[in-house]
Amino acid sequence: MSELNKFSEEVLDKFSKKITDKVFLMIQNDKELMSKYLKLVESKGLQVVNQQIGKKVKMRYKLNNDINRNESPESTLIKTYQEFE
Repeated sequence: MSELNKFSEEVLDKFSKKITDKVFLMIQNDKELMSKYLKLVESKGLQVVNQQIGKKVKMRYKLNNDINRNESPESTLIKTYQEFE
């Protein structure tokens, strides 16, 4: 594997591990998305909404669970998240 391919894989592996956190950061930093998120949390519950978003991330990008869960997300909307391979 070429050096460029190795580097590309390394970047994408690191991104995949944090993709769920990045999605929640995007929601948190976008007024329109945050408003919709809060309405959904109010009607459906925090756990249901957050789990659904996490499942959709996994499905959309066809990711596999890593053995780790991250206990220190950057986003304040979640307490932990599943890391992906």
